Amino acid sequence: MSTYTGPSHVFIVMGVSGSGKSTIAEEMAKQMGWPYYDADNFHSDSNKEKMKHGIPLNDEDRDPWLHKMHHAISEWISDNENAVLACSALKKTYRDILSAKLSQRVWFIYLKGSKELIKERIMKRTGHYMNPILLDSQFDTLEEPDKNDSEAPRTLTVGIEGTVQEIVKQCIDHVKERLAKHGQTPESAAAASASISPRNTSA
Repeated sequence: MSTYTGPSHVFIVMGVSGSGKSTIAEEMAKQMGWPYYDADNFHSDSNKEKMKHGIPLNDEDRDPWLHKMHHAISEWISDNENAVLACSALKKTYRDILSAKLSQRVWFIYLKGSKELIKERIMKRTGHYMNPILLDSQFDTLEEPDKNDSEAPRTLTVGIEGTVQEIVKQCIDHVKERLAKHGQTPESAAAASASISPRNTSA
C-alpha cells in the first residue's frame, strides 16, 4: 500500500462507444503518471459475446458490471490510488452506482459528439468487439449529465471535435483544477500510485 496520505481521486472518462474514451483516458493517465483502467475488462464473457453479435445490453446485464467497478474504485480510493477509468456510464443511475458514497473522490468527464461523427469513427475501428449497429441503442440509453442537477459539480463535458492532444489537455486542465482544491497537482498525486501495480481486472 502507498504511504501517500493525501486524498485520492478517480476520473471516469465517459460517453458512447466510439467517442474516444479509451484513447483519451489512457493518454491522460500516461501524461499524469496515473494507472489507467478500462471498463471493458470488467465485462463478463457473456456481455462481450452479446455486444459482439449486436445484442444490446440491458440493465440486468450491466448491474454486476457496474457493481464490480464500484468495488474496484472503492479499493483504489481506500489504497490512496489515483486512477483514470474509461467507462460508458451512459445513465445517471449507472454513474450513481459507480460513485456511491464516493462523490467527493469520483469525477466524470463526458466526451460529447454527434452520432454521425461517432459512427464514422466506429466504422474505421478494428479489433473491438462492440458491433457498430449498437450505436443507436447506446444513444437511446444515454442520459447526458445535466448541467442543472446534482451531477453538475462532478462532471465536465468536452466536445470530441478536436485532436486527441487538444481534448486531453482540456481534460487534464480539469483534473488540475479539481486537485488544486486539495493542494495537489497531478504530479504530486501520482505518488499515491507509484508503488501500486495496476490490478488484473479481467472478468
